[in-house]
Amino acid sequence: VQLQASGGGSVQAGGSLRLSCAASGRTSTRYYMGWFRQAPGEDREFVAAISWSGGKTDYADSVKGRFTISRDNAKNTVYLQMDSLKSEDTAVYYCAADPVHSGRNRQQYYYWGQGTLVTVSS
Repeated sequence: VQLQASGGGSVQAGGSLRLSCAASGRTSTRYYMGWFRQAPGEDREFVAAISWSGGKTDYADSVKGRFTISRDNAKNTVYLQMDSLKSEDTAVYYCAADPVHSGRNRQQYYYWGQGTLVTVSS
């Protein structure tokens, strides 16, 4: 499966952005989906994850209550709604997918998108 992330941009602190991750290719397979981010000089870190049905979600403590992950399986797309953005949210955001594993460990995800840059200015 191929993943295409979009929706990044520049926003002031307190603002909002919605990222999208569109899947193409072998989309008949059910995939667990996750969002990760990587700031300059930092390791890639977990942001949020969602089960195939959308009934189970998980968030990093740093974004809980501000970010919302969702998915539309009819459109093969996963979203990350980001509200109340802070300067520390500045990073390249990556979506990831795996047919078997889910969770916070980036090693568990097999497929990765190319990333989309989010810049939050204070």
